[in-house]
Amino acid sequence: MKQFERYLVTSALPYANGPLHLGHLAGAYLSADIYVRFQRLMGKDIVYICGSDENGAAITIRSKKEGLSPQEIVDKYDALFREVFEGIGISFDYYHRTSDPLHHETAQEFFKNLESKGEFVEKESEQYYDDSAKMFLADRYILGTCPKCSHEEAYGDQCENCGSALSPTELINPISTLSKEKPVLKKTKHWYLPLDKYEAWLREWIETGQLGEEQLHYPDEWKNHVLGQCRSWLDGGLQPRSMTRDLDWGVDVPKSIEGAEGKKLYVWMDAPIGYISSTKAWAKENGKDWEPYWKDDKTALIHFIGKDNIVFHCLIFPSILKAHGDYVLPINVPANQFLNLEGRKFSTSKNWAVWVNDYLKDFPGKEDELRYALIKNMPELKDSEFTWKGYQDANNTELVNNLANFVNRVIVLINKYYDGVVPDYDENLMITAAENEEDMAYHESEMLLLYDNLDSLCSALRKYDFRAALKKIMDISSLGNQLLQFNAPWKLVKTDEETVKVVMNLALQYVTAISVAIKPFLPFTSDKLRNLLQLELLQEKGELVDIMDDLAEGKNIIEIGHTIGKPTHLFTRIENSVMDEQRNKLFAGAVQEESEESQVKPNIAFEDFTKMDIRTATILTAEKVEKADKLLKLEVDLGFEKRTVVSGIAKFYKPEEIIGQEVLVLANLAPRKIRGVESKGMILMAENEEGRLSFVSPEKGWSNGFSVS
Repeated sequence: MKQFERYLVTSALPYANGPLHLGHLAGAYLSADIYVRFQRLMGKDIVYICGSDENGAAITIRSKKEGLSPQEIVDKYDALFREVFEGIGISFDYYHRTSDPLHHETAQEFFKNLESKGEFVEKESEQYYDDSAKMFLADRYILGTCPKCSHEEAYGDQCENCGSALSPTELINPISTLSKEKPVLKKTKHWYLPLDKYEAWLREWIETGQLGEEQLHYPDEWKNHVLGQCRSWLDGGLQPRSMTRDLDWGVDVPKSIEGAEGKKLYVWMDAPIGYISSTKAWAKENGKDWEPYWKDDKTALIHFIGKDNIVFHCLIFPSILKAHGDYVLPINVPANQFLNLEGRKFSTSKNWAVWVNDYLKDFPGKEDELRYALIKNMPELKDSEFTWKGYQDANNTELVNNLANFVNRVIVLINKYYDGVVPDYDENLMITAAENEEDMAYHESEMLLLYDNLDSLCSALRKYDFRAALKKIMDISSLGNQLLQFNAPWKLVKTDEETVKVVMNLALQYVTAISVAIKPFLPFTSDKLRNLLQLELLQEKGELVDIMDDLAEGKNIIEIGHTIGKPTHLFTRIENSVMDEQRNKLFAGAVQEESEESQVKPNIAFEDFTKMDIRTATILTAEKVEKADKLLKLEVDLGFEKRTVVSGIAKFYKPEEIIGQEVLVLANLAPRKIRGVESKGMILMAENEEGRLSFVSPEKGWSNGFSVS
């Protein structure tokens, strides 16, 4: 496997047009922060780059909404981002801004380079124009129905529901977000990047990791959903994509290029180049050379993003880099999927979100509790969910009852028995190492077991399996708790003080190891533990390598005779009332679904409605679908026949509760297989403002099979 001399890690540049919510953290920032801190602890040369994305239509949309200038908007949200990232412990080496002149120069240099090489195709095309606003509409100024998933609020460049990248002309029933009117197509001229020209080498690189003779990455290390989305695009055939826009805010097309007046760089031409300009700014301020981090093939470039940015980071940006000619391509793009909130998708427009800045104000000193809950439920391979109940359970059951309990017992007993001094011990004495008292071990063998657990943790982190790595931390804490429970030093001290010294010394080694290994996940807790142990705070300069080397040799990692501090609580319990307050705040603050009149979908012809065959029916049997938490398999009686329908209502109804329930069924919905069960129809349900589903039923006593018209 290829060895790297340095690592460059990026997180998706957040749009400076609104605050950050928990979904953002779980998508692109926590995972990157864990990985970077881990590699620093392993002594690697690694740089973590990010910055505010301050160009493009999203900024001007927000400026109009808030009545501020675009510059005031980006200044406002850039400041908020920096405050939030620092508050939650995201450890960027450099955080830049794409409004900075250095970025404009860098992005323009890229454009001029590609234009001089003939990589662009200039062509006239039809673009949506708002007659009322008297302007061409950038992609984000256009809303319509997604042609892929039928989501009704897709943007002209992307559907945030299914993650598909789009062009404005693909939208069904497009409207201008400025005038709320239907835009018209009008001719304009732009520079296009012919992605179809790069399709062959992109496919080779995605599928094999190779370009010619050189192995650039290993496909089996990439996530399946990342490869799958790339293959889908490649199989569908890549199309030329415009790299410029008609906008009044953003990076100018270089004025030296004919026809540049009034043209700005497309956000996906300029935003990822922000990684490069941020690296340049970091290098300039730290007396470094930026070029090896982008142009040396011994550099590992890794992009941490959400799944909605996969295409841009795996196909479009690599095409730009390779077309330029002297830049490395990413060795991995470990994109996370989406985090949902209390049963619904995050929605900034409806304020259905937990904003990170609000959390930091409401829960001062509990930054790591949030990090823990988010990492534990990180959407690494599939969508996951944050709930306040889950957050509370993770805190009370795992952080308080497991980790804090173990640490507190060790610190209390060391202070009680040895005045806070790490005890010496007899290496020839054995202790109980498992619930079976016949399973005994020496101190040194238990230190090797601790090494093995840390080695497994490191292996998981190298594979971007952050949930598994976090669990390993808690496993180590659980082993420490078992060590105390099985040996009961508070009892044993009365009869065998020497064995108690072995137990307590070993338990303290466990706490010390946790204080280092937990740093990537819970950095504030690591600092608390180091202070508690009266050890130096970690500088993230190879300390994990150092303790693992010592453990491999059976050496102590906190020295005999060292004096620790007095006990203090790492975490405290969170009461139900606090969680109730947060849930109430969430529901009260959310923009409620609009009235029926404003929510009416686009008109359909009467003939379309008559095609739907809605029938009265009764549920005869109900059972859970195997390996599907939300699905119930129902047998319904339609009067003229019985049939199977799969319905996603298991979250709200137990199978035994709904037998005999009278329902309405869309009977002529095309059959489809769901988790291996063929479903022939759809149960009609209504959803309230809290997301709860309820049956839409006929009056009691109706016979099965009546048609609804």
